[in-house]
Amino acid sequence: MVGVDCLFGVDGAVRVRRIQLGGDWVPVVQGRQWLDQAGRHVLVMLPGEQVGELVLRADRMAWELT
Repeated sequence: MVGVDCLFGVDGAVRVRRIQLGGDWVPVVQGRQWLDQAGRHVLVMLPGEQVGELVLRADRMAWELT
């Protein structure tokens, strides 16, 4: 699990502002997002130009970073 600071739009779209990694909050740049049976997926650019995928798991309403 990972902490996520985000806003949800009226259309269900998510705007991720920052994520919590190892206790520290880190700002991210958000890319595209999509919804499937696993949940909502959001691509983010992490520090050091690393790309991560956040998934809001529909079955337990928890964010994961892959």
